[in-house]
Amino acid sequence: MGSAAATPAGPELASGPRDALISLCALIAQVFPVPCLRGGAICYDFEMRKTTPLGLHLIVKSASFAARARSFGNVPLWRLLEGCLAAVFLSVAALLLSAEAQTDSGATARAATGALEFSARITPTAARPEPVRQFTFYILTKSYMEIVKEAEEKDPVPSREAFIDGLKFSAELRAWMKAHDTFDLSAPDMDKRISPDDVLGVPEFLLAYQRSNSGGVTSGFPKPKYTDLDRAKNPEKYKKLREEYLAALMKFLRNHPESMTGIELEMEEINPQRKWDALQNARNRRVLHAAPELAQLKFLARKADTDLEGRASVSGLPSGDYWISTLNLEANAGDMHVRWDVPVRIEAGQTTRVELTNLNTTEASGANP
Repeated sequence: MGSAAATPAGPELASGPRDALISLCALIAQVFPVPCLRGGAICYDFEMRKTTPLGLHLIVKSASFAARARSFGNVPLWRLLEGCLAAVFLSVAALLLSAEAQTDSGATARAATGALEFSARITPTAARPEPVRQFTFYILTKSYMEIVKEAEEKDPVPSREAFIDGLKFSAELRAWMKAHDTFDLSAPDMDKRISPDDVLGVPEFLLAYQRSNSGGVTSGFPKPKYTDLDRAKNPEKYKKLREEYLAALMKFLRNHPESMTGIELEMEEINPQRKWDALQNARNRRVLHAAPELAQLKFLARKADTDLEGRASVSGLPSGDYWISTLNLEANAGDMHVRWDVPVRIEAGQTTRVELTNLNTTEASGANP
């Protein structure tokens, strides 16, 4: 009755334009997922409240306009337009509130982190400091030296005893190597390490001693009077003649200690030192590749390249302990080859500044991976 006077009727839409307008509202609801477009017909009122510490969400109490508008056959044009404008307004408001919430969240996150600024310079011998230009530094959560130790523990060196046990030597020689803790049978001082009893007691030493003095090189050197044929045909005779030979050899060796000279040359072919070095080098190469990979996969916080002045900066680091590292890479300047593994402490809301110089480097050339 009084509704006609309160709200003047506007021109009505034909079915075609009406459907187009309703479809426009539905499209707005899909592009801007505002609660009012999902919840009700036309949203005239809304309220805002904080739902999480990170921002605000728009809470609108209404029913779905796009879904239910088709049920109103004689809705005036101005009413539909009003609904579209309200939907656009609320969508823009929601986006602004969301942006504000993200800004507040970002500011809170920045306040909980710190920054790092550092410069790197190397001073060659008798020269001026030079900046380390365009060099990559790694910010780690663990010391790189400790990371190398961790990589080494995962790939341990074979035990010396296990290595000796695996050699195809006589039991006497393996026992001698363990007792003297040596692998290098071709060392220049081997003639001083091997005693006369060792020569007669270790088959490999006896053979090397015989070879080094055979062929008339050493005057008066005893010669055996037995042969391998005697061992098969007459073992008793072979045993007696061999004992006599060894007694004569011992007497000669004690009277002519210089006859030991050159024994190490005859053991070059069986020297296990090369095999041991090869095992060590292969293991070191594995660690050389594993340690930097482990550092970057498990302990890398950030990395930064220095500029032409040798400076770099990193922001957004959570408070805690870090290490500025070059991993296994060397920075060079003149005759200096250095690495860094410098600890730093990052505090929230503060900028930590560090100078990398010769004084806080770690040994580079010849160092571990």
